[in-house]
Order: sequence, then structure tokens, then C-alpha cells
Amino acid sequence: MQLHWIDISIIIVYMAAMVMIGFMISKRATKNIDYYFLGGKTIPWYVLGISNASGMFDITGTMWLVYVTFVYGLKGVFLPWLWPVFNQVFQMIYLSLWLRRSNVMTGAEWLETRFGTGMGAKLSHISIVTFALVSVIGFMAYGFIGIGKFAASFLPWDISPNAYALIFTGITTLYVIKGGMFSVVFTELAQYVIMAVASIAIGVIAINRVSPEALQAAVPAGWKNIFFGWNLNLDWTGILDSVNAKIAADGYSLFAIFFGMMVFKGFLVSAAGPAPNYDMQRVLATKSPKEAALMSSWVSIVLFFPRYMMIAGLSVLALVFFSPQLKSMGDNLDFELILPYAIGNFVPIGLMGVLMAGLLAAFMSTFAATVNAAPAYLVNDIYKRFINPNADDKTYVRMSYLCSFAVVAIGTLFGYVIESIDSVTQWIVNALWGGYTAANVLKWYWWRFNGYGYFWGMVTGILASLITPMIVDISPVIYQFPIIFAVSLLGCIVATFATKPDDMEVLKRFYKQVRPWGFWKPVHDLVIAEDPHFKANKAFKRDMFNIVIGIIWQTSLVALPIYLVIQEKMSVVYALIVIAISSFILKKNWYDKLEDEPEAVPRKA
Repeated sequence: MQLHWIDISIIIVYMAAMVMIGFMISKRATKNIDYYFLGGKTIPWYVLGISNASGMFDITGTMWLVYVTFVYGLKGVFLPWLWPVFNQVFQMIYLSLWLRRSNVMTGAEWLETRFGTGMGAKLSHISIVTFALVSVIGFMAYGFIGIGKFAASFLPWDISPNAYALIFTGITTLYVIKGGMFSVVFTELAQYVIMAVASIAIGVIAINRVSPEALQAAVPAGWKNIFFGWNLNLDWTGILDSVNAKIAADGYSLFAIFFGMMVFKGFLVSAAGPAPNYDMQRVLATKSPKEAALMSSWVSIVLFFPRYMMIAGLSVLALVFFSPQLKSMGDNLDFELILPYAIGNFVPIGLMGVLMAGLLAAFMSTFAATVNAAPAYLVNDIYKRFINPNADDKTYVRMSYLCSFAVVAIGTLFGYVIESIDSVTQWIVNALWGGYTAANVLKWYWWRFNGYGYFWGMVTGILASLITPMIVDISPVIYQFPIIFAVSLLGCIVATFATKPDDMEVLKRFYKQVRPWGFWKPVHDLVIAEDPHFKANKAFKRDMFNIVIGIIWQTSLVALPIYLVIQEKMSVVYALIVIAISSFILKKNWYDKLEDEPEAVPRKA
């Protein structure tokens, strides 16, 4: 594909501007590691929310979501529940509050507030650091594959996908290592604006180029219907026959069972809290628990409309104009070519450069956020804690530079050996998260769960996530989740009851500071005996109700831009009504209740 010199100029100016912005504000990050990794907790919540949304707006995920929307239509709005995308609802309702009250820098440091400093706590600390690094490297490999494939499809130079990926990861790494959290957040603000403009423009192009009648002729019956029965009931026969084989291979034909598994897995994974990556880092970087909750809510608001304008626009353009090329591929359909085809054929000069810059920004923001999150575990939780606890701030910042570079190098190596976007996506969302879930659910809600239980739950879960796909041939991969979860849960419970409870003083301090609901009665009784004025958290029923409303609200935010692009006017009206009603309920039953939330206690040195 040949880009016009105007488009190439826009891309080059954008890349140079991002590096320059990152370097210009890098001095603020070198004060100490709290500033380097969390921005000194001085960044406004709405800025962090846009930054977080920008980090989730990645090329690799966009390519997958275009495929999902192309094949499954409106029912595709549920497939991101595989991650699950509604974990942001759990965070906005209560988990961001709980996490921010702990007032720590990383998920590993948080474990000390929960389990103390004994041997069990040290083992749990090792396990979460290991998981954080494995998951971060997995996400970096995931991004590496996506940017390489994308760049090789669009940019005019005859360079391999891996070489392109090396170039863009190198440029991004420059300003991330130099500027830490400040560089990441403020470059992501600029990247978000570019992505939003480009995404909405794609949706508008699709609305203007594709009539409702043309789209209707290109899709099977039920494609525009968000509701479903026991079966998926999407028959592509006579339109694009080989898609039926793809649906069968995905394993989504019995959609009600698959949907139930997504909800089962999604609630458990969401209840475990944010994984130790850039999402958790944004929560910990907010000024207070209330701002942490607001930040998590803002992510859904600013992310979904522009992103799904692009996804729906690309899907609709491909459905009407790219189907002959897909038919010619026979059974070897490559849906990852949809995005480059639609952009290459329907985006005008000038806007092409903006869109390309926006998609490169999507990669850079995700990659930058991931790179900035990982070294915190190496520097704060290993180097500072075990190797050099008395070093000065400059030493810790320099170690952060070194660790960032090392993490990028390892993630790049894994990107070279992974075959496809889908393979790493399925492993991250189903297998790896299955190993993480049990231990991280129990840590919030059950007082008796101890550091040994956490360690063995994580170890058995991660091992099960690696072994199960090799010995259990179940499709789709999400059906392996209950097996992995059960093995991990067994490891948690056996190790917990085989060892002594954690120090009650640690548990009381955690309970008073974080104020979780759940099975905490023995600890609660001791806290009340010492402090009769302590108020327990009795918001369980309210939080669960708000989560259900929040998931409906979030799903409507996803469906709205798709209905807009496919020009289903009444469905747009219905989506707006659902958004308005659910927003009103959340205003009364969630937002108004945040006013009484306590501020975080000062973080210990």
C-alpha cells in the first residue's frame, strides 16, 4: 500500500511530537520512584481515566473486535466479556475504593498490608511479582504482534512485521523509560485525542458510504439483533459460507451456554480486583479512594463510543465491500486483513495520516502503560525490598530505567516466537487469568485466607493454566477456566487450613483501613471491642445491585455507536433510554454515596 506524502508527514510529525513531549516532562518523574511510577499521586482522576482508556485502545484488540463484529454482529458486544470488560464496573462500584485505601505502590506491596511480613506473606509476595511479570510480558508480546502486522500492511517500506514492531517499540520505550508515569499519562492524552478523532471519522465514513439496505443484503438474519436464544442462530450460507466453519471452530454456536460461562468467569475475575498491570497502577496513582472510583467509571465513558465507532465502521465497510475477497480465500479466511483493507480503500488523504497516527498511538499508549507498570515490581518489590533498601532516590530511578529496558527486551523476544494474535489473546484471558482468580478473590472477602494459601493458590493456578491447555482439548478455551479455577481454589483452601492464620493485628489494621465486606466477623468483633465507633461496610447488597445496573449501562455504551453506524434509528433511541435510566440509578445509588468515603491514610515511607 502506498501512502501519500501528506499522510507520511503526519505520521512522522506525530512520532516526533510524542517523543518530544515525553522528554520535556520527564524531569518531574526523576524525583523519586513514587513520582516515577505513580506521578506522586498528583494527577487528576479524569486525566488518569483518559490515560487508562487510551492504554486499552490497542491495535491488536481492535483487529480482534473488528473480526468479532463482522462475524457476530450485535451479539459481538458480549464477546469482550471474555476479558472481562465489565471488570471496570466492579472497580468503579467498590474495588477501586478498597484498593486505593490501602495506599501502596504495587499489588505486591499491597499483600504486605493484607498478610503481614511472615514467611507466608513473603511467599505470596514472590508469587504476585512473578505473575505480574509473566502477564506484562504476555501483553507486550500481544502488542508486538499486532503493531508488526498492522505496520507491514500499511506503511510503504519493504520491511518485515517484526522489524516494524522493533522500530515502534524502540521509539515508545525511549520516552517511557525517560519520563515514567508523567510521560506515559500526558502523551496518552494527546494520543487519545488523535484516536478519538480518527475513530469517529471512520464511523462517519461508513454511515455515508453504506446504506441500511446494502448492509442488510450483506449480513444474515439476526446479525442486527443484540438478543439471543439457546443457539447463536447466525447462518452465513449463501453470503459467506466459510464463516459458518469459523463460528463452529470458535465454539460459540451454543451461545447461551457460552454466555453463561462468560458471566461465571467474568464475575469471579472481576471480583478478584484489577490485575497487577497499568490498570491497577492508575487506581493507585489517584489522589483519594473517591477519585479512584470516579477514574474507573470515566474509563467506560471515554473509551467505548469512539472505539466502537471505528470498529463498527470498519466492520460495515468490510461487510459490504470486502466480502468478495474473503470469499476467494475459501476456508483460509484471514479476518485480520479487514482493518487494513477498509482503511486502505475508504479513508481519504490527510485523514489517512491522522488515522494511522491514531492507530499507532493506540499501540504506543498500551505498550507505554505496560512498560511503565512492570518495573515497579522489580524495583519497589525486589530491588528496594531485598537487595538495596537504603539506596537514594536517584539510584532507584536509574534501576527503573534498567528494568524497563530489560522487560521490553524480554517481551520483544516472546513476540518473535508467538504465532498469532488469537493464540496469545486466548491464553491471557482464559488460561493465565484462570490461575490468578481464586487466590485474588479470597484475599478480599475471607479473613482466614492467609499468605500460604495465596502462594499455593497462585502456584497451582499458574501451573494449571500452563498444563491444562496441553492435556484438555476443549473449545472454546474459556471452558478450561472452571478446571483451572478449581485446581487453584483447592490449592488455596488446603494450604490455608494446613497453616496458622495470619497475625490478627495485621488483619485488624487491614480491615479498618480498607473496610471490605465479606466473611470478616472474627476480625470485626475484635475491632469493635477496641473501637465501638467503627462502622462496618454493609454495602454488599447495594454494590451487587449497582454492578448489575453498571453492566447494563456499560453494554449500552458499547451498543450505541454500533447502532449509530448501522443506522438502526429506533435501536439508537432505545440504547439512549437505557443509558439515561441506568445513569440516573447509578447517580442516586452509587455516585451520591461516594461523598462520605474517607480519604486515604498517608503512605508509609
